[in-house]
Amino acid sequence: MDRNLALEFVRVTEAGAIASARWVGKGDKKAADGAAVKEMRSRFNGVAFAGEVVIGEGAMDEAPELYIGEKLGTGEGPEMDIAVDPLEATDSVAWGRTNAISVIATGKKGSLLRAPEVYMNKLAVGLQAKGVIDIEAPIGDNIKKIAKASDKEVEEVTAVVLDRPRHEQLIKDIRAAGARVRLITDGDIAGAIAPSVEENTIDLLAGIGKSPEAVIAAVAVKALGGEMQCLFAPQKDFEKELIEQCGKECGIDPDGVLAVEDLAKGKELTFTATGVLEGPLAPGVRFEGDYIRTHSVVMRVKSGTIRYIEARHCCES
Repeated sequence: MDRNLALEFVRVTEAGAIASARWVGKGDKKAADGAAVKEMRSRFNGVAFAGEVVIGEGAMDEAPELYIGEKLGTGEGPEMDIAVDPLEATDSVAWGRTNAISVIATGKKGSLLRAPEVYMNKLAVGLQAKGVIDIEAPIGDNIKKIAKASDKEVEEVTAVVLDRPRHEQLIKDIRAAGARVRLITDGDIAGAIAPSVEENTIDLLAGIGKSPEAVIAAVAVKALGGEMQCLFAPQKDFEKELIEQCGKECGIDPDGVLAVEDLAKGKELTFTATGVLEGPLAPGVRFEGDYIRTHSVVMRVKSGTIRYIEARHCCES
């Protein structure tokens, strides 16, 4: 994949982040998400590539833009899978919290798992703990192994978990093991990536979240050298049917542990995110008089390059 193409996607996430940031704290998550979708789709279609959305805003009958199967780009250039979340953590933006991003993951055609909109149990760690985790083992056992691999005491280990009723027992088990818990209201893409970012104090992400977010996070985790394991965790009967169908179409074991390579194959992969509100990946959008300041991160798996980009935009652009 052309390295310049990876940088083109920054303009797309910047546009989405700026558009959604105008809705911070206004209590309207649909408007915030819609603003990001509109801007990102417009910018996508100026990029010289032949993209297809494999993870997006939903099926064609559910979303007018950035729907699954939609073609993006000029149609000239490499054929690519696109996984896009125009605004991860819509509630955070609506209520003015933290940890919101506009994010894109890309890969050559056929490289990204076409995951259905169902739930997955996830366990993610950084490079130091790579190779020691087992999502099918008790969380306390994993915490002990992570602590040992990271040269920490168990009491120093911090787990990030989505603040949901379904995680009540998980949180109790983490605390019983002696580790610390940091609850997040939204944003488990950033939560899964955080343990792989050296500057962060998060050691693991644990718990159940949506599968499309797992695919997007897997690209960044792979680029950063971390590890993520997932298990489908259907909450309703119709989800079981979607998972079985995905298993047949994608050639995976729907009941087995999915590794990063199952979610994002090969090295022709990129991850691009722009902060909307402050989080573990990037600071948020800042409106500064005549200018707007954005912070983005761009990762290429093939080269292992991680770029942090600070940009200043004219307000009229």
